[in-house]
Amino acid sequence: MSDIQFKIDGKDVTAAKGMTLLEAARNTGIFIPTLCHHEKLEPFGGCRLCIVEVEVNGWTKLVVSCVYLAEENIIVRTRSEKVDRIRKTIIELLMAHAPDSPQLKELAVEYGADKDRYEKDPSFCIHCGLCVRYCAEVAKKNAIGFVDRGINKEISFIPEIAAKECNDCKECFPLCPTSYLQAAFVLAESLSFPEPAPDNK
Repeated sequence: MSDIQFKIDGKDVTAAKGMTLLEAARNTGIFIPTLCHHEKLEPFGGCRLCIVEVEVNGWTKLVVSCVYLAEENIIVRTRSEKVDRIRKTIIELLMAHAPDSPQLKELAVEYGADKDRYEKDPSFCIHCGLCVRYCAEVAKKNAIGFVDRGINKEISFIPEIAAKECNDCKECFPLCPTSYLQAAFVLAESLSFPEPAPDNK
């Protein structure tokens, strides 16, 4: 199986067939920001921060690098006026939900984002899906999932499963780029987890 040759930010890059642009860039030491990517999980493309410009036969398009597969002889630009403008807007939108996220604060400085540009809606969940996907794909416990759709979409612990599995696991907690997951767990625990049976001894 032959390798794929192309350019990222003017640098010659070699990628194995089936490798995404994000993987190829990281293997070459080129940084592309992302909030929803994890090496143990299937690509998700949820946060859109890893957007890049790809030039194919003289035509340029914007793609999400964590799901876009490397192609022969393409030209990839990870930073451009258009890419930076889009990332800045995405960061500003996410900060309306999670203004105190350390990762978002760092990105806001890098891209000159205004955390107060959009009206605050502090749900604190930015729908990166890391916790849901990790619990399903790696831990294989399915103790947390998405509920509702669109702007109303949130994550929710499934009480019957979470009450048995989460206290001894919590592997997904460090993945959360905001403080929402831990808070959601405490709330679910206090409101929904079944009480232990009384000890009649």
